[in-house]
Amino acid sequence: MVLLAASVTTKSGKAIVSRQFVEMTRARIEGLLAAFPKLLSGSRQHTFVETESVRYVYQPMEKLYTLLITTKASNILEDLETLRLFTRVIPEYCKFMDEQDIVTNSFNLIFAFDEIVALGYRENVNMAQIRTFVEMDSHEEKVYQAVRQTQEKEAKLKSKEKARELTRARQEAMKKGRSPGFGSGSGSSYLPTTADTMPVAAETPAKSAYSAPSTRPTSTGKAMKLGNKNKDIDLFVDLLKSEGESVETASNAKSSVGTKATAQVHTESVHLRCEEKITVVAKRDGGVDLLEVHGIVTLNISDEKYGCIRIKIDNEDERGVQSQTHPNIDKELFRNSHIIGMKNSTKPFPINVDVGVLKWRFQSQDESNVPLLINCWPSENGTGGCDVNIEYELQLDTLELSDVEIHIPVMGTPVVTECEGMYEHDSRKNRLTWKLPVIDSSNRSGAMEFSCPGKPSDFFPVTVRFDSFSSYCNIKVGDAFTLDNQPVKYDSEAGLVTERYEII
Repeated sequence: MVLLAASVTTKSGKAIVSRQFVEMTRARIEGLLAAFPKLLSGSRQHTFVETESVRYVYQPMEKLYTLLITTKASNILEDLETLRLFTRVIPEYCKFMDEQDIVTNSFNLIFAFDEIVALGYRENVNMAQIRTFVEMDSHEEKVYQAVRQTQEKEAKLKSKEKARELTRARQEAMKKGRSPGFGSGSGSSYLPTTADTMPVAAETPAKSAYSAPSTRPTSTGKAMKLGNKNKDIDLFVDLLKSEGESVETASNAKSSVGTKATAQVHTESVHLRCEEKITVVAKRDGGVDLLEVHGIVTLNISDEKYGCIRIKIDNEDERGVQSQTHPNIDKELFRNSHIIGMKNSTKPFPINVDVGVLKWRFQSQDESNVPLLINCWPSENGTGGCDVNIEYELQLDTLELSDVEIHIPVMGTPVVTECEGMYEHDSRKNRLTWKLPVIDSSNRSGAMEFSCPGKPSDFFPVTVRFDSFSSYCNIKVGDAFTLDNQPVKYDSEAGLVTERYEII
């Protein structure tokens, strides 16, 4: 092994953060770090100092030292290049460069160190890749949030306009001496009846967000009760929500495990969350450019008495997923028993903080691993347009996909001749959206046909989004218990969301 450890120390040699990349006892690493200041005082070098067994490669950073401990057989030029990358990473997460700042951001630093070095050897990564891996930042998520906020604003404006139409229709009906029942008034606005808007409707479960917008409640023929203006508007807005015309707020939509998962409330002192994000870039003629799944198990403990616990992970993966535990987790225990526990059994997990304890990654270019295949087949019809056949096929029966949306770009107004599920045309965004509330083993395939002006290339890229409470990699929480094997009550949530899913 070449690189033994990477540390951030004070001028006096006190270790603030140290990450060992090979098996090494605590006494040995503490001894090596304690010897560094003594060797430094008698050295004329400004970059490295050697002993009989190891080499110290260091760089001063204000009141601290960035220190690498390597074997004497390592390449000093490569060591210096690795040191420069470490010195760029530390200011990325620590603005003040003091001891307290290093301790506060120690988890991010250790994650970044692990991205630079694996098993003692330097990884071929740059600063931008390290930042992306550690923060798991997603440009697509930011775009998604911006789109959702725009949709929310449009929905609010639309609801206000319809509320004003309701008010005008009611006033006209009062002038004519008639009750503004269903079908009365101007005839252009839909007026809810008393049976639709009174408390009976409030007790009825809300309709699915994917109910067809054209569906209307059946009128009872009774007139609507006139009352406070604001109350009537509120009732109408509630009716719009029940018809699926309002859009969820961006704050409720922002979640790494999907929109539905955010509604779950922590009911126990131990909460575990399994999140997976999938990225798929497939070719329109078949084949996969990229299939990548990133997953993480996050632990949150709200009661100090459950600080020292262990988590059993059920791993039924058959694809060869690469997993990695947090540096403070006992790797041997997890490797042998699939149990997550602290290396130091007396040290508790942090309280009231989301801690990532296990993460995994799966990559493939095998089309059979794609969970949802989309086949879009546009063909010219000889009239300046195309007949488009698009179908989906669920390849993994273990998954149940919900809130599925397939977005197809269109250049004009499409004429849909066949559709399993629902569809919606947005003329402002030139987009046709195919919506399916659920895709599972009972409806694993479906199709839609439409005609639209344009060329075959105009209908790409096709983008897909969905949520799922199932795990793609079949990794989930099995149990939680104390160090003396007493069961611990916990609640958990799991989810798979699309980070990017395109057919190009």
